[in-house]
Amino acid sequence: MSFDANAYRERSLESWEEAASGWVRRQAALRELAAPVSHWMIDAIQPQPGQRVLELAAGLGETAMLAAELVAPLGGVVVSDQAEAMLVGARERAAELGIANVEFQVLNAEWIDLPLASVDAVLCRWGYMLMADPGAALSETRRVLRPGGRLALAVWDELAANPWMSMPAQELVERGLAPPSAAAAGAPGPFALAGDGLVGALLADAGFVDVELDTLELVRRHPSFEDFWEVTLDLSRSFHDAVLACPAEQIAEIRGSLERRLTPYSGPGGALAVPGRTLVAAARA
Repeated sequence: MSFDANAYRERSLESWEEAASGWVRRQAALRELAAPVSHWMIDAIQPQPGQRVLELAAGLGETAMLAAELVAPLGGVVVSDQAEAMLVGARERAAELGIANVEFQVLNAEWIDLPLASVDAVLCRWGYMLMADPGAALSETRRVLRPGGRLALAVWDELAANPWMSMPAQELVERGLAPPSAAAAGAPGPFALAGDGLVGALLADAGFVDVELDTLELVRRHPSFEDFWEVTLDLSRSFHDAVLACPAEQIAEIRGSLERRLTPYSGPGGALAVPGRTLVAAARA
């Protein structure tokens, strides 16, 4: 089956606009999970006072906001996303933190509406793998970076290393509520850039040098399965839509089956600690 990139882009934008409210509700859980990734990325770009840092596919902009205080007072950060609803949440978060040196822009990373060589560093946490053409997005990233500017990114590693995603997905597939995970060649998705070599090759093709690759082990923690269930419904639009389209009896069956699948990660009092693994990379323009 051929991949219709333009149709995907339209669906993606609509999905992220709809998902934003759930991400705002669950932003504390997201911060806890992603903190090691964001800090690795900030260390990789080494923000300096006076610099301008761009975050692509930023969602609520947490990573860029870590850089904001490091580039202050004369420097600043740009929090960008294709979904305006995500930027509404990002503005609220910046106001809550009292961050003044931040601007917000609706940008599509495959054609970044910024001048040539206009930023000193770029961040993109779990974004490139969801883009219709990640190679084009990386080329655009290099275009807007000043010579020698730094890029830091993260993408999810293989599905098997991320049971927080693989088990809900398997539940849907086995019930015929979602297609098998094997997508059309070149199609985007959470694990589209997983595995050895692909990220490095894309960076090299886009003209980046001094590429550094690493993996980080993460843990998604929940006080109960109920919390895991509700957070998953909020953060995964595909899971949310597939499950809530079912009759109540079937939803209960899905819930019970998924809880049993996650039993190996259950601890005292029913708390869950579900592992994950992400790839991180840094490079220079």
